[in-house]
Amino acid sequence: MILDRKTLISLAAAGSAGLLGGAFVFQFLGYAPCEMCLWQRWPHAAAILIGVIALATASRALCWLGALAAGITGALGVYHTGVERAWWQGPTSCTGSGGMDANNLLAMDGPKIVLCDQVAWELFGISMASWNAIFSFGLMVIWIMAARARR
Repeated sequence: MILDRKTLISLAAAGSAGLLGGAFVFQFLGYAPCEMCLWQRWPHAAAILIGVIALATASRALCWLGALAAGITGALGVYHTGVERAWWQGPTSCTGSGGMDANNLLAMDGPKIVLCDQVAWELFGISMASWNAIFSFGLMVIWIMAARARR
């Protein structure tokens, strides 16, 4: 079964909307996002916007841009997974590697920082960042299929 471009665009944009919506549901349930989690949300928001515009125009170029957005959030998910699994060091602004300085000491009475190198939730041993990467790369494939599909 061959799907047309608009159907594929709809699937890809809806997929990003579902992933972004899922992130907000987890946040509502008390899983505060870390800095890197927030980074992963922006390309999904962009993909949704790209999808809305692409549906109106059926633009092949916008489909490639949607694939890029999905690929970026997928790559961020892989990077975040590596930080969570200690495969590489993450940004000092959201990991336990920042050390104690005067700013950290002053912030101890304030809100707690959610660390990017801590897995807040996982399913089948796969963290939210990893699930985001898996699904985002799947969405990237759908966007590429949309770019290559006939109108």
